[in-house]
Amino acid sequence: MDKKLQIDLQKVPQHVAVIMDGNGRWAKGKGMGRIFGHKNALTAVRETIQSANEIGVKAITLYAFSTENWNRPKLEVNALINLLLTSLKKELPNFQENGVQVKAIGNTNSFPKKFQKVLSEVINATQNNSKITLTFALSYGSREEIVNTIKNISKKVVNNELKIEEIDEKVINNHLYTFNLPEVDLMIRTSGERRVSNFLLWQMAYAELYFTNVLWPDFRKSDFFDAIIEYQNRERRFGKTSEQIETSNE
Repeated sequence: MDKKLQIDLQKVPQHVAVIMDGNGRWAKGKGMGRIFGHKNALTAVRETIQSANEIGVKAITLYAFSTENWNRPKLEVNALINLLLTSLKKELPNFQENGVQVKAIGNTNSFPKKFQKVLSEVINATQNNSKITLTFALSYGSREEIVNTIKNISKKVVNNELKIEEIDEKVINNHLYTFNLPEVDLMIRTSGERRVSNFLLWQMAYAELYFTNVLWPDFRKSDFFDAIIEYQNRERRFGKTSEQIETSNE
């Protein structure tokens, strides 16, 4: 049976976050270097975006480059940046054809000027697309994001632009990189690792976490749909009891 037919299109998560893990182990299993794994991950990225788009997911965020990734060997870092750059250029026609609006979160100023230029061009070229928002987390770390948020809110308090009593969850949300995105409903991590690795910690407060042993270069539509089906089979209570949820659905 087609897995897509098992999905209730009325209960699709609005925002899916993905930790794309396992490129290095995939390459090692084939007797190749880590860079080979990164180069063979594009199909997984493309199919994940397409799958999300097909079933009506409104936002998808990919953990493409963390703040910690800068600590990897320079050769691998440079290869990753070049791969991201060429992939952005290559995929732009597909983004346009499929109504994909591209955004980026993180300290993108850390990247070379050439990369920043291409990223900016792709973001500008897709800004009017509205079917799905694709956000790349680049030089991103959630703790750094939260620290920056606290600093920016504190400045407003010091400058009498905001009172301490006015600080609530909405104010904090509005100062995060993801202020224009819905909260994460589902987080998918590939490769069998079971941790969130400093990714969207605030935004995933009530997200469903889905871990699969599939290595990222092997991740395909059917794997994405498996995650959605699992998500829809879970009871999301948000602190309430099952009985309260049942009553509210009657």
